[in-house]
Amino acid sequence: MTTGRPGFDQFNLVVADMAATVGFYRLLGLEIPDSLPEWQDHHRSASLGDGVDLDFDSVEFARHWNCGWPGGAGGRTGVLGFRLASRDEVDATYVRMTSAGYIGQQPPYDAFWGARYAIIEDPDGNAVGLMSPADPARRRPPELP
Repeated sequence: MTTGRPGFDQFNLVVADMAATVGFYRLLGLEIPDSLPEWQDHHRSASLGDGVDLDFDSVEFARHWNCGWPGGAGGRTGVLGFRLASRDEVDATYVRMTSAGYIGQQPPYDAFWGARYAIIEDPDGNAVGLMSPADPARRRPPELP
């Protein structure tokens, strides 16, 4: 018997280089505390608020909690979205991250749903979306593919 719908509380990214990943997400603005020395290279966690965690696990550690893990990192299964406070902050964050050498997949633009939006890649090639609050005055119908 079900008691209700599941509540989202965690996203695990399996990463090839923990130090590079932590550096990227710290530069993005996430707080990622240091952990016990023996875990520094294998598991780190950032609290995103509202009880949601973004966890980073090494390939080696992922094999311990997921016997079906195929190996490697960078699953490219979607876009990790981060809401920023303003349109200007999207632009500034994109410039800060790409100036630091990270790859930009989508430069900032005014999206049809009214937000300023951009996508960069983390060190494992995962897409990381940067989005401002939507401005209803800037909404327009989307172009069909």
